[in-house]
Parts: sequence; C-alpha cells; structure tokens
Amino acid sequence: MVPLIEIRGAGLYASAHAMPPLPSLAVALLGNMLPVPFIFYFARKFLAWGQDKPWIGRICSFFLDRGESAGQKLLKKAGRGLYFALFLFVAIPLPGTGAWTGVLASSILDMDFKKSVLATIAGVMCAGVIVYLLTSGIIGAGSVIVK
Repeated sequence: MVPLIEIRGAGLYASAHAMPPLPSLAVALLGNMLPVPFIFYFARKFLAWGQDKPWIGRICSFFLDRGESAGQKLLKKAGRGLYFALFLFVAIPLPGTGAWTGVLASSILDMDFKKSVLATIAGVMCAGVIVYLLTSGIIGAGSVIVK
C-alpha cells in the first residue's frame, strides 16, 4: 500500500524472499486496490475544498487546473478508448504509473467509477504479472533486476 511502488515493490519483495507467487500477488493486489475507492471519491472533493485554504490552496488549485486541462487533451486524443488508456497507464510497471495515480486522474477527470476501477484492477493485475515474470527470470531482463 505504499504510494509509488505499490504492487511493483510487493512483487519484487515476494520474489526476493521466495514467497509463493499466487498468494503473494493476491495479497499485493488487495493491498494495492484497498485505497482506490477512497481516493476516487475523496480526492476531487479534497482538492476542491482546499482551493481557498491559505496553506494548501495554491497546490490544490494547481492539481485541479492541471488535471482538468490534461484531461481535456486526453479526452480529445483517446475519445472512446479512455478506459483502455487508463488500463495501459496503470499496467506499465514503473513508479508513478500505478493504481493510485490512475484512479486519482480518473477522479479529477470525473470518469465513471465502476469502469475506472475495472480498468485499474486489470492494469494492476497486468503490472503484477509483468513484475513477477521479470523478477522470477521467466522474462530475460529479470536476471538483471534481481542481481
């Protein structure tokens, strides 16, 4: 449940400690997805609430304005493939492209909750499998990561 590393770090940890892959992946997925509904429902509300506060107003306004402008550009490019784009974003196993960031973006873009969560879950599962395959050595680059 740590931001930025999320399921990627859990996969690396489980592989490094020779934990069984399927239970480890299931626990990592659950821990990664647990905060998602809260982030989706409260992130936009918090940013809107904080816009006029003295200490956090500028940063909240920045995130809302920046998120909405980037979202409009994304909507124009992705069109109907917006949820697939969310899936791909979350599925890339790099720090900062995980479930928390993806669902935060979908919250700011005011996307459908159910479709966003399904795309995010699918992306997290894909990222988890990729990380497991890399760290277990099934995919050739995994030996470079583990050593």
